[in-house]
Amino acid sequence: MNDPDSQAGGARKVLEVEEDAAGTRLDQWLAKQLAPELSRSRIQTLIREGAVSIGGSPVLEARAKVAAGFVVEVNVPPPEPAEPEGEAIPLDILFEDDELVVVNKPAGLVVHPGAGNWSGTLVNALIAHCGPSLSGIGGVRRPGIVHRLDKDTSGVLVVAKTDHAHRELTAAFADHGRSGDLERAYQALVWGTPPRPTGTIDTLLGRSGRDRTRQAVVSESQPDARHAVTHYTIRERFGEEPDATALASLVECRLETGRTHQIRVHMAHIGHPLVGDRDYGAAFLSKANRLSEPLKGLVSGFGRQALHAWLLAFRHPTTHMLLRFEAPMPEDMARLLAAFRAME
Repeated sequence: MNDPDSQAGGARKVLEVEEDAAGTRLDQWLAKQLAPELSRSRIQTLIREGAVSIGGSPVLEARAKVAAGFVVEVNVPPPEPAEPEGEAIPLDILFEDDELVVVNKPAGLVVHPGAGNWSGTLVNALIAHCGPSLSGIGGVRRPGIVHRLDKDTSGVLVVAKTDHAHRELTAAFADHGRSGDLERAYQALVWGTPPRPTGTIDTLLGRSGRDRTRQAVVSESQPDARHAVTHYTIRERFGEEPDATALASLVECRLETGRTHQIRVHMAHIGHPLVGDRDYGAAFLSKANRLSEPLKGLVSGFGRQALHAWLLAFRHPTTHMLLRFEAPMPEDMARLLAAFRAME
C-alpha cells in the first residue's frame, strides 16, 4: 500500500514488503518501490536521518534486510527553502512541463551563483519563476543544472525541475549522446577561415598555467587534463581573398564533449578565435582597426565572444519523446553578422 499524506509539502508513504523481496537491502527495495520520484542516494539520506521506520521503529542502516510482511513507512520532508533566493528576472521560456524547463539564455546572464555572482543569475530567476513546481533536487527546492553556457554565450539551455529529470538528463549529457539522442550545435563567428570546409578538433583541455581562470590545450601529464572533441563546419566566409583565405567565417560547431570554454579554446587553438573573445582571441583585437566603418565600430564595441547555442535536442526523461529546440541568433550577433555580409 502507498498512502501519501500531505505534510506541509512533504509526503508520508506506507509500503508492505512482498514475499519475493524478503532478504533484500532496505535501500535497494525502497529505491525500486519509489522510483523515479526518489533516487537511492536520496533514500539512503532519509534512512540516516531517521525518516524510515519498520513497524513504527526507525531504521538507521540502509543495509538492513527486509522481510515479507514488513510495513515500511517513509516520511519525506518538504524540500528545504532554496538558496539563493528567487528573483523576478525576465526569462525567454521555450518549453516547460512538470519535469523540466528549456530557456533561451541571453548573453550576460550567469547560469549559477558563485564568487562575484551571488544574485542576478539564471538559477535565481528559475527559483522565482518555477516556485512550488520545483520538487527538490536532493531535498532542496532548486533547479537542477544539467549543462552550462558561459555568461556571455547565448542560446538554448535545459534545466531539471525534479530529481528524476536531473539524474536522467545529467546521464545523457555525460554520455554526450553516444548511446542516445543528444544534439548540441553552436554558431560561432571566427577570425579567418579554417583550411577545410569541415573538421574535427580533438585535444586534451585543462587549466591554463598562465591564468587559472582560463582553459588551455594541455598534455596528458597534466592532472586535470580531459578529452575534448569539437566538430566544425564552415557555413559562410566574409572578405574572401584569391588565395582562399578570408577575413572571418561563420562556423557551426557541434560538441562531442562538453568542457569549460571548449569551443572558444579549440577555435583559438587552430588559429581562428571567436570575434569578440578577449580571453582567447586578444592577439586578434588589432584586426578591428583595419576594418572600415561601420563594421569597425561594431567589432570594437562587441563586448562578448560571438557564440550562440542555436540548437539543443534530447529525449524527455519521462516520456522519452525526442525534443528539439532552436533559438534565433540574438540581435547583437545578428547585427554584427549582417555587417560582415555587407562588406562583400
